[in-house]
Amino acid sequence: MGSVRATKPHAVCVPFPAQGHVTPMMRLAKLLHSRGFHITFVNTEFNHRRLIRSKGLDYIKGLPDFQFETIPDGLPPSDRDATQHVPSLMDATRKNCLGPFKELVLKLNSSSEVPLVTCIVSDGIMSFTIKAGEELGIPEVQFWTASACGFMGYLNFTELIKRGILPFKGTLSSFLFLLEQPLKIRFIFF
Repeated sequence: MGSVRATKPHAVCVPFPAQGHVTPMMRLAKLLHSRGFHITFVNTEFNHRRLIRSKGLDYIKGLPDFQFETIPDGLPPSDRDATQHVPSLMDATRKNCLGPFKELVLKLNSSSEVPLVTCIVSDGIMSFTIKAGEELGIPEVQFWTASACGFMGYLNFTELIKRGILPFKGTLSSFLFLLEQPLKIRFIFF
């Protein structure tokens, strides 16, 4: 196992906990896995339980080099079949996930069962992973799961506000979170 630990790349994939984000991240994780990466796919505890109910326990057993881990999202318990309130979820992950995520990466790196983490691939909304990567000295890239049109909207968000186009009447609170987040753009080419 020592040679695998030293040579096999290990990507930790962190999607935002919503189906439209988990599905594309899973596709990317499978693609990286097919190219020889060890994968650790990180769900929130709430989303992981939903995944098990939806796909079954066998789905998350994974393979020796494709594993699932969880971190808490910081929200209080809710109905197991409810969709979580997205603005609250965004705020909670931003405020509460850095510590548990860093602990998880440190746990992975101290295990002799898996290769050292060589990169973090996270959803563009999961900005806490940028800080974790910087603090732990692990390269981190953001994976944008939205459409190109959506990406351009986010990219030009500040300009749309300056011109008075946004926010639409009655929607200011939805945009306050986005104003607090610096947009760091990193591109991955395959």
